[in-house]
Amino acid sequence: MVILEAARKITEMDVTSRELAPAITVLQLFLSSSKPVLRFAAVRTLNKVAITRPLAVTNCNVDLESLMSDQNRSIATLAITTLLKTGNESSVDRLMKQITSFMSDISDEFKIVVIEAIRSLCLKFPLKYRSMMIFLSNSLREEGGFEYKKAIVDSIVTLIGAIPDAKEIGLLHLCEFIEDCEFTYLSSQILHFLGNEGPRTSDPSRYIRYIYNRVILENPTVRASAVSTLAKFGALVDELKPRIFVLLRRCLFDTDDEVRDRATLYLQTLNGEVAVGNSEKDVKEFLFGSFDVPLANLEASLRTYEPSEEPFDISLVSREARSQPLHDKKAPGKKPPAGAPAPAPVSAVDAYQKMLSSIAEFSGFGRLFKSSEPVELTEAETEYAVNVVKHIYENHVVLQYNCTNTIPEQLLEDVTVYVDATDAEEFSEVCSKPLKSLPYDSPGQIFVAFEKLEHVPAIGKFSNVLKFTVKEVDTSSGEADEDGVEDEYQLEDLEIVSADYMLRVAVSNFRNAWENMDPESERVDEYGLGARESLAEAVSAVTSILGMQPCEGTEVVPSNARSHVCLLSGVYIGGVKVLVRLSLGLSGPKEVAMKLAVRSDDPEVSDKIHEIVASG
Repeated sequence: MVILEAARKITEMDVTSRELAPAITVLQLFLSSSKPVLRFAAVRTLNKVAITRPLAVTNCNVDLESLMSDQNRSIATLAITTLLKTGNESSVDRLMKQITSFMSDISDEFKIVVIEAIRSLCLKFPLKYRSMMIFLSNSLREEGGFEYKKAIVDSIVTLIGAIPDAKEIGLLHLCEFIEDCEFTYLSSQILHFLGNEGPRTSDPSRYIRYIYNRVILENPTVRASAVSTLAKFGALVDELKPRIFVLLRRCLFDTDDEVRDRATLYLQTLNGEVAVGNSEKDVKEFLFGSFDVPLANLEASLRTYEPSEEPFDISLVSREARSQPLHDKKAPGKKPPAGAPAPAPVSAVDAYQKMLSSIAEFSGFGRLFKSSEPVELTEAETEYAVNVVKHIYENHVVLQYNCTNTIPEQLLEDVTVYVDATDAEEFSEVCSKPLKSLPYDSPGQIFVAFEKLEHVPAIGKFSNVLKFTVKEVDTSSGEADEDGVEDEYQLEDLEIVSADYMLRVAVSNFRNAWENMDPESERVDEYGLGARESLAEAVSAVTSILGMQPCEGTEVVPSNARSHVCLLSGVYIGGVKVLVRLSLGLSGPKEVAMKLAVRSDDPEVSDKIHEIVASG
């Protein structure tokens, strides 16, 4: 046990190949042990090593092959998945036959391990995609739970995206699977994927039968997904449009209102009965483009909308994808220093816009682009609690200082914040709105507005001093002295950074959004990020500098990964959509290298993103 633990610990450390070799040799000896628990422990450790350093394990391949027929199926599974990671192209077919022989004897948990190993192997040897696609297709037909079937579907989708030649055979395997799929989520996922990829194949018509069968035979959720998929084929393949219209008209008599509504929408917009934009491209973008308004923000705006002669305008809804907000720090016995819109995080921008436009000094600043989370300028246990919210406009920045007096014996009057912008040369102060009175435990707001060049992401550091007249208060009567003393309180510095000019806006389908961007706007460069604790830390740092929204869960870096791709999206000041691909890899011991590809609606913004990263 001590030897095993020592060897396992060495494999988890950042060591050289020479230092790793003795641990691998010891584990190799345990592979031929008579005790199943030792064989299992050794093969499991080698399996983990093979993920990041497959060459170090190749010397064990002969011993691993002997374990493929081990009576313990857990050991056999780990042996085969390890060989899949360390084997060469010539051994693929033999390994696939071995796997097929015992897949039915192992649990779903181990089957998923096998599927993920096969996916990695196929990406490593793309010429072998046919045999692996057949294996995955056969696995779909077998008995298994949701997670197992989802792993197979995800693997096929990944292979279709990575290997162009595998697209048509992969789509047909998925079509056959939904003919007898018991999982609504997977059927809807496959139909959505089919709608994106099917129209771009050599013979799109072959998929229509499978899709329409779902309209006839499935539950309402899948039927609605199938209607949307049919409409995509009708919109993108002109020769299929008349046949698609016939099928969509049949859906008008469906028993479910969602299915009927979707069919009606698609028929009227694709037929031109309802005007959407100025061209057919606008219609397709309206129906099938990525929906860049977070649903939580849309719901909040609809709830606060008051019926009037002015219709609801979706363009005014905040595009920023807000995570759970950082609530104001609250000391015992205190109320947090809160701004007016604090209780409703998803509608905060709308509430801020309404509040700021009601102040005469700021009403002419135009549409609010972004409001930051509150930034604390004081410690939790101090006499005065102050935080600040940065409101970003096209050519102005308004700083909202939320203040709370936490001393019962004091009344503050003529409260203002003196802001020194010496280290923020691109800003010039235009006006401020002080606070006349700040009683105990009653939050108030002070505003200071700065002007900057339009669309320019000006950055800088501001030093802040809270100035006021303090009057003593008799706590028993609540009366304040007539005479007061002028005083001031030093606050923390505040920085306006490049990320303040970027809205975190997600896209539902990054690949489609990327392909729809003008390739001429793409800018690519490589950077050395220096020593980092992990790839996850590097991803977090770059995402934070840019202030963009990670897409499709790519912000999560697998443990022990040697490379990773992270997808980011956002809207830059001026309403410019931006997409970023971060490709990171370890170039040495903890040294991280990054390839950054940017596409946007404006090539100058693509250049600006690179400038931000280079200076960050």
